[in-house]
Amino acid sequence: MTLVDPRTAITIGPLRTVANLITAIRTVASVSVGVAALVAGSVGLLAVAYGIYWAGDVLDGWAARRLGQETRAGAVLDIVSDRACTAVLCVGLVALVPDVAVVALVFLLSFLVLDTMLSLAFLCWPVLSPNHFHLIDRRVWALNWSPVAKAGNTAGVVGAIAFGQYRLALAVAVAVVGVKLWSTAAVVRLLERDGRA
Repeated sequence: MTLVDPRTAITIGPLRTVANLITAIRTVASVSVGVAALVAGSVGLLAVAYGIYWAGDVLDGWAARRLGQETRAGAVLDIVSDRACTAVLCVGLVALVPDVAVVALVFLLSFLVLDTMLSLAFLCWPVLSPNHFHLIDRRVWALNWSPVAKAGNTAGVVGAIAFGQYRLALAVAVAVVGVKLWSTAAVVRLLERDGRA
């Protein structure tokens, strides 16, 4: 197994990067538009807030890689910002579309608890972010942080909700919980194997 240079991976910052600025801007913008959508009772405005969040999330990751600004601090900021955006927007969605409450509860618990723990687990190894977890375990990375997994885990739930398929959305959310539970057990085994637990 080849890891990135531990001296580089253990370096925390710098914090003042273009990528982190994009993360901060997209978080403030998404949360602000999400709150405005809730106040206005506008599902359309909430969709705009989700668009800002997703576009910004793609852009900050692209900027970090393109500009050579991937840092552990940036990865943690991105993880925390994702949770802030998702929590606010999901609560707004439930307030505006109460029929999605059960789906939202399953999804939020999975994302805010299991996925947060999994996403921060990279800090136990000398890698820069969850995007590099394939250096630790390819299966866990493929199910959680590969481009397909990142899109599928959230887009499957949101896409089904957008088309009014709430039972399908719930089935996808429950499947994601299963993936997160399996991945959590796998990470625990890795921690024990590497003497990090």
